[in-house]
Amino acid sequence: MSEPAATVAKQALRDQLLAARRSLDVATLGAAGRSLAAVVLEMPEVRRAATVAAYVSVGSEPGTGALLEGLLHAGKRVLLPVLLPDNDLDWAVLTAVDELAAARRGLLEPTGPRLGREAIATAEVLLVPGLAVGADGARMGKGGGSYDRALNRSAPDAFVCALLHDGELLASVPSEPHDVPVAAAATPSGVTRF
Repeated sequence: MSEPAATVAKQALRDQLLAARRSLDVATLGAAGRSLAAVVLEMPEVRRAATVAAYVSVGSEPGTGALLEGLLHAGKRVLLPVLLPDNDLDWAVLTAVDELAAARRGLLEPTGPRLGREAIATAEVLLVPGLAVGADGARMGKGGGSYDRALNRSAPDAFVCALLHDGELLASVPSEPHDVPVAAAATPSGVTRF
């Protein structure tokens, strides 16, 4: 698929997936977030990791509140992204969920010292957002490119897992050369490895 065609196909699929997410009610989102946390916290890669890069979900994204609490309770060093003006990601350590502050674009970010863009390379596990993942591990995000840039700075042996709602694992998703694939996708129903 040519890059312009992939871009058009991505936007059409994004619109469809975002509409489906907007239809989820609060109770469904809460239950799914708790189930997702249980699935992710049992993954061997997460159990072994000392440092996990994650994110704070917003809106109808798969909920990460219970997951972040679980990672902290398990004694993990948790890195969270800080969105920079150029849409790249800096990182900071989360020490408590109540230490998050409102940021641009409706995001919540850690209040601690910034560690720099390269800090992602210290994480053995990266739990990343996505709208869908294809059977080949191709991850489709919201289109800003923040995570594709950040993932290019991760450790070569880091385990990268997208967090999705059930139904967001697809046979294929449009991809472009700059898209960074994931090793796995976790949903409330389980983990798929690629």
